[in-house]
Amino acid sequence: MSTTTRTPDVDAIVIGAGFGGIYMLHKLRNELGLTVKAFEKGGGVGGTWYFNRYPGAKSDTEGFVYRYSFDKDLLQEWNWTTRYLDQPDVLAYLEHVVERYDLGRDIALNTEVTGAAFDEDTALWTVTTADGHQLTSRYVVNALGLLARSNIPDIPGRDSFAGRLVHTNAWPADLDITGTRVGVIGTGSTGTQFIVAAARMAGHLTVFQRSPQYCVPSGNGPVDQAEVDRTKEDFDAIWDQVRNSVVAFGFEESAVEAMSVPEEERRRVFQENWDKGNGFRFMFGTFADIATNPESNAAAAAFIRSKIAEIVEDPETARKLTPTDLYAKRPLCNEGYYETYNRDNVELVSIKENPIQEITPAGVRTADGVEHELDVLVFATGFDAVDGNYRAMDLRGREGRHIDDHWTDGPTSYLGVSKTGFPNMFMILGPNGPFTNLPPSIEAQVDWIGELIGTAERDGVRIVEPTREAEDGWTAACEEIANTTLFPKADSWIFGANIPGKKRTVMFYMAGIGAYRQQLAEVADAGYKGFELSGQDEAAAV
Repeated sequence: MSTTTRTPDVDAIVIGAGFGGIYMLHKLRNELGLTVKAFEKGGGVGGTWYFNRYPGAKSDTEGFVYRYSFDKDLLQEWNWTTRYLDQPDVLAYLEHVVERYDLGRDIALNTEVTGAAFDEDTALWTVTTADGHQLTSRYVVNALGLLARSNIPDIPGRDSFAGRLVHTNAWPADLDITGTRVGVIGTGSTGTQFIVAAARMAGHLTVFQRSPQYCVPSGNGPVDQAEVDRTKEDFDAIWDQVRNSVVAFGFEESAVEAMSVPEEERRRVFQENWDKGNGFRFMFGTFADIATNPESNAAAAAFIRSKIAEIVEDPETARKLTPTDLYAKRPLCNEGYYETYNRDNVELVSIKENPIQEITPAGVRTADGVEHELDVLVFATGFDAVDGNYRAMDLRGREGRHIDDHWTDGPTSYLGVSKTGFPNMFMILGPNGPFTNLPPSIEAQVDWIGELIGTAERDGVRIVEPTREAEDGWTAACEEIANTTLFPKADSWIFGANIPGKKRTVMFYMAGIGAYRQQLAEVADAGYKGFELSGQDEAAAV
């Protein structure tokens, strides 16, 4: 059985133009010489960094490693002035990269992809956009974004609010909260960033807290040119360390177990890293087993709780802010998060203790009968992470089966980049990809996908598809690794627990970027073990 030969409109289609889509377009077009079209639903490039323009939006990875490393000249030419990059800084950087490599001519902006279907007779993908336009290609690469599908909770009366109701993932350009009465629901990474910034702008800020958070200082501040120059001189060693580390945040991870040292030494190490700042540093740079050993985790949690008690002046507010569960969500950091609650214009409402009853035209009414009057209500309620954008699309593989039919027990993949039943389709930051600082993981995946497509092109391969056995094996490995950590024991978006009705499932490879890159290399070195690569005459018979 052979496929029908048909010439596609382009060789490859890339969906999304954030960090992943931008580099994938460069790789496929400029390095492999393929014809490529990228589609981006936003009015500009940048993905997450285009849409998330809320006050306080910034990367929680230190800026010197929150960038691409593939171009050494770009690393040397681009400067930074603060330890962490604010949203406008990241967006300007990504816009510069697009201009630098002349990528804009092949990116269609304001163009949302609503469907993609694989035709087994022609071995081509047909991609459909919101305006009904269709384009065919041999390859499709999804760069849909890990944190891109907004989670908007269905609260009674939501549509009755007379003020401005916004989600942080779609912050309107004309919204200025200066002097206004602002309410915010959610205290995750986005929520805590927004709270710190909004408290300095709003006339009054009411925080509706779902879960108290373990948050450490970020240590953000200005960086002088001399430090930037020193960092640039050391970039070869820095990136070598990043690529072979666990979380890829640019610091040396600890090899010392917390319980192997006296309590006094533990407190000294915790204090030292509290002073340096960064959430991932506090979890992975203090001791080796904070994320795996309950006793060590409890010691780290107790230290942060002691800081809340020290910082927050009102005892009742401090009590509400103090978490009692495991320190096992994505570790947060901010500039003065707990200090913010000492301000006269900030009020904390624990909606676990005092739930939201309804949203009214005037604001939010809680179970105690109080109506919190607001001009602006902000949903910092996060995302339907990892698979949300895939499920929202009419994405169909072999036999016309929708991606939902494959993911009834939760999203799965092979290596975080491919899916059985979806030939010649790749994913950047797909399910069960690495849990790290994302740009280095994106680079690892894009480089690897590019090498695989380059190999297929060179060898006359028509179909590239992982086997069911390989995908099942990767899924089992990711579950096994996750279950050696404490992360599954906490309710968080990392496992889909933030979405009502969503099945809790492992969605990340948690052994680190060094181990992940080694896995990718071993698969490639073994002739792309776990993939079926079929030529022109046998493509449809796979």
